[in-house]
Amino acid sequence: MRYLLIVDYRPGVIDKPMTEWAPEDIAAHMDYYGALRKELLESGELVTQEALTGPEQAKEVTADGLTAPVVTDGPFAEFKEMLAGYQLVDVESEERAIEIAARISAVPGPGGVPQQQPIGVRRVMTDADFRELGV
Repeated sequence: MRYLLIVDYRPGVIDKPMTEWAPEDIAAHMDYYGALRKELLESGELVTQEALTGPEQAKEVTADGLTAPVVTDGPFAEFKEMLAGYQLVDVESEERAIEIAARISAVPGPGGVPQQQPIGVRRVMTDADFRELGV
């Protein structure tokens, strides 16, 4: 089963933005993610992982399929709800997806304090799910 593990800009217990962290705290944070990425790649559970540029660089596109698309800078959800990055994992169970999400949530912040950032866990729909919907 595939699960999308969603990282947004909600801070957890660390209110200070990363742009204000000491360089060694940023390095520890990124090293933690790097070690987790390596582990999940070696286990075959990580499908992909991406960090996204900030919401200030995001665009919103609407189109009718006939005329040129309309590209705007918003409106957007609140900053804390904006997607910052994600991991797509292929695991045996929801419990394993939750275990991985918990490890992401515990990424260290300033002083090595676990960030406790909320991580969304969403199962990717399968063909069977669509068949149940009559599709």
